[in-house]
Amino acid sequence: MKHEEKGDYTFLEFGDPGKFERIKKLPFRRVLATHLLPGCLPTSISKNNAKILMLSRNPKDVAVSYFHFSHGMPLLLSFKTWDEFFNAFMCGEVVWGSYFDYMIEWNKHINNKNIMFITYEELKENLILGVKKITEFFEFSLTEEELQAVMDRSSFQAMKENSHRTHGTFGNILFRKGAISDWKTLFTEAQNQEMERKFEECLAETKLGAKIMYKKYCKP
Repeated sequence: MKHEEKGDYTFLEFGDPGKFERIKKLPFRRVLATHLLPGCLPTSISKNNAKILMLSRNPKDVAVSYFHFSHGMPLLLSFKTWDEFFNAFMCGEVVWGSYFDYMIEWNKHINNKNIMFITYEELKENLILGVKKITEFFEFSLTEEELQAVMDRSSFQAMKENSHRTHGTFGNILFRKGAISDWKTLFTEAQNQEMERKFEECLAETKLGAKIMYKKYCKP
């Protein structure tokens, strides 16, 4: 991928066999992205106390976003209808598995000082506050001018407009709406109730579940 060759960032779970040798040559600080479960990360990450920024999003918008994404990616399992995809999503029968299992595993590390948890919704609603929290966590010292430059490039609209340069044709698939509550365009009442039960069962009593603010973002 072009962005990987430039050394901007790379996904741990994708790439050719020689990728890790190229990663070793990247200057510090290295920025790596991943969808992996914490237990699947290289042991060197915990051994070296590497800092992790864990970004989460409410389950309903994840499901709808994933549904549209799967239609744009020929390598992924495609579903004929939203209802078919929803059933698979709720059972964890999609690529990368169950959203709920994923969140449960990360919740076990929520008190780890080397991991910062932030939500997509936080960044959408108050980007400047979110960016400041992230810079403090990684101990970056930014001038007001540098902070503004980050802000200008980090909005969804800015990233979408710049996606052809940063992601090539993949940008057309990756950046769609970026909206909060887009789930309302597809969820039926029965699906709302099923998601509600699943969330209550798996995440409602967890700290990460509370951080998602389900009642604010996922109620009809």
